[in-house]
Amino acid sequence: MKLNGPPTPGDFEKHLKDLLKNFPGAGSGAGTPFGTTATPENAPPKEPEEPEVPANQDILDFNKTPKELKSYLDRFVIRQDDAKKALSVAICDHYHHVRRTLIQEEEHAKKDPDNAFKGPRYAKQNILLLGPTGVGKTYLVRTLADMIGVPFVKADATKFSETGYVGADVEDLVRDLVRQADGDIERAQYGIVYVDEIDKIARGENKAGRDVSGRGVQINLLKLMEETEVSTRSQNDLAGQMAAMMDMQRGKKTASSINTRNILFIVSGAFDGLDDVVRRRRRETAVGFGAATPTRDDWEPEALMEQSQTRDFIEYGFEPEFIGRLPVRVVCQPLSVDDLHEILAKSEDSLVRQYESAFEAYGIHAQFAEDGMRRIAELASEEKTGARGLMTVTERALRGFKFELPSTHIRSLEVTRELLDSPESTLQELLGQEKEIAEKQRVEEISKMEQAFAEKHGIQIQFTEEAKSWILEYTTSNDKSIGLFLKNQFKDLHFGLKLISNNTGKKEFELDLEMAQKPDPTLSRWVVESYRTEGSP
Repeated sequence: MKLNGPPTPGDFEKHLKDLLKNFPGAGSGAGTPFGTTATPENAPPKEPEEPEVPANQDILDFNKTPKELKSYLDRFVIRQDDAKKALSVAICDHYHHVRRTLIQEEEHAKKDPDNAFKGPRYAKQNILLLGPTGVGKTYLVRTLADMIGVPFVKADATKFSETGYVGADVEDLVRDLVRQADGDIERAQYGIVYVDEIDKIARGENKAGRDVSGRGVQINLLKLMEETEVSTRSQNDLAGQMAAMMDMQRGKKTASSINTRNILFIVSGAFDGLDDVVRRRRRETAVGFGAATPTRDDWEPEALMEQSQTRDFIEYGFEPEFIGRLPVRVVCQPLSVDDLHEILAKSEDSLVRQYESAFEAYGIHAQFAEDGMRRIAELASEEKTGARGLMTVTERALRGFKFELPSTHIRSLEVTRELLDSPESTLQELLGQEKEIAEKQRVEEISKMEQAFAEKHGIQIQFTEEAKSWILEYTTSNDKSIGLFLKNQFKDLHFGLKLISNNTGKKEFELDLEMAQKPDPTLSRWVVESYRTEGSP
């Protein structure tokens, strides 16, 4: 097929059809490029089709209470009780509203199919999470999304730019929801979009020129959080555009946009410096007759964050319209040593379980002692990265053990405070014990070989201590399997000893250093000597 200029999707489709026509048997019942065409006679019986489950079934089945959601979160997320309560209430309010609307739409369609359903106005409870890194903000949201069964997308606000500039488009968040829902737009429109590091797009006081990743991104996100139609295929997505053209040529109709009305948006950030903004406002309002005298605790950063108001976020650099679309505001508290210890000891997704499983893959039983978990929590607190510090500390301490122990005979490991404070010396001590264990097991292999030889051939053999020492030293220094070495080194031993036994009647033989090092010439000499004398060699 000759083409003038770049091929179009139609050209691709026509070329594919031409190729298929050229396969032997194409278009006949005799065969296809993929094998014999099934006929009614040889076709397998069709299995009964299962009834199709509605895409929004998870929402229709949603009947949780805020307490039930919080109880579920308590199994995985330690502390953050206020955040869990606020999230549970907001999530329940949102999805109960969506559920009622779906039911009302269905009832309306039955009663009055000619007129579109107009449901009650609803102010969506988009959520703003504040708190330092590693306190569980992302984990909270992801756990809730998994429980409800809706698509979930997470992204960092810093990767977006205003439309028309280099960078990702915020509408890609909604398209990612569609991908997470395997292309099911109806299911995607009830998903959760989570944007982290939202504080990084606040407009700084000293920024000059065009604010590509600040105000413009806020405005674009604002449109998504309210209600808008988003095209399911980006203008910059060439593959998507080609797929759409091919669908049109085939007469296949696909939904071209997704409405964001029922998508819940949750944003979060550390908001460094917001406490200073709140502190300034409080100092300005804490003067004059009758003003309440604040206590020392009122000026702590965590307490100031709890007292943040809309005007504080505006001064921080957010557009009033943008921050106004985030009515639910939740402050996550920093994690103390006790909190970090509790995460290790009680969370169902504890890092302890992960490391136990990792060692178990090599047949090693790892156990975290109470003082070991406490020490991990103390060291993680010094990292100042919240729960993420638990992984940093544990991996740093156990990396050597994960590398060395799987290749040893050691089958148990106890993670104690002593190990965490001196991991290298503890590892060397274990490896020293491994040498003793390995030595003992290698000696046992020689004894097993002696016993197996007697059971199989009816002749008793025994290596001298000098011969044993040489075998152990040789196999260790050459990194050889002692069992394989014995098998290869003495593969002809039974032939010679049986001949000697027949000549002399001897049933017990002592194998010395010479026999261990040079079995073939030594055995030959013994055989020759057995013909000359009836005594032992």
